[in-house]
Amino acid sequence: MKIVITGSLGNISKPLTQELVQKGHLVTVISSKTERQKDIEALGAKAAIGTMENVNFLTTAYKGADVVYAMEALAYGAFFDKNLDFIAANTRIGNCHKQAIQQSGVKQVIHLSSIGAHTNKGVGILEFHYNVENILRELPNDVSIKFMRPVGFYYNMFQFIESIKNQGAIVSNYGGDEKEPWVSPKDIAATIAEEIEKPFEGRTVRYIASDEVSPNEVAEILGEAIGKPGLKWQVVTSEQLLKGMESAGMNLQTAKGFVEMNEARVNGILYKDYYQNKPVLGKVKLTDFAKEFARIYNS
Repeated sequence: MKIVITGSLGNISKPLTQELVQKGHLVTVISSKTERQKDIEALGAKAAIGTMENVNFLTTAYKGADVVYAMEALAYGAFFDKNLDFIAANTRIGNCHKQAIQQSGVKQVIHLSSIGAHTNKGVGILEFHYNVENILRELPNDVSIKFMRPVGFYYNMFQFIESIKNQGAIVSNYGGDEKEPWVSPKDIAATIAEEIEKPFEGRTVRYIASDEVSPNEVAEILGEAIGKPGLKWQVVTSEQLLKGMESAGMNLQTAKGFVEMNEARVNGILYKDYYQNKPVLGKVKLTDFAKEFARIYNS
């Protein structure tokens, strides 16, 4: 099949591209960076250089594809851009995908959405996933869409490194012994590759998770991996977390979105639909990721 992948060679798109090429598919990878072309071609894929904000570019790239894998992504450092409306910017990219899909005639789409996309109330920064899912649902009924909703990515835990080194603890506005799901990008890529080769029909939703662990278990596992047994997960107020994010230079609206997202972990909003449609867990466990965490922590 002819498959177009957005997301350049990111944490999901790279292993996804590798697997699809190995299976004999003709893969085109969209990247905004010209220097990525040689890396994309080294994987056996074709590079299409342009931005996801350019509908004409996307339309040309999508034309003739059997399947498009669409996602939203902003440039590195977007969280610290004081002039950026993060939710609105990602929602605009979703609109570009919709226009390009319709204009190119693509009939089979896999969209990388997220946990929390079932609602636009109380999920903070994840609201744009709800917006984009509903934008794509406006496409004609002959366009089949599979919405992939992964839970929190393991690599988001890299943000804990600063507080571990500076404060000797993982610090957030939630915590405790209640288990929550996490996911490896490798399991997301494997799931998407699997879905690409399955029949498409209508609009479907699939959650993706690798492991379920509590905040206190996260601290224990990561602590052991980095040689800090007894590492604690410290809970602070939302106000304290927000103040810390602001002090670090984060866009205030974006920071508020992160704080609200964390609150949704505790009040039941974030995981409500997930637990009603719980997936089989993937292969990569937190203990596996902890080795990578330790490598980054010690580098």
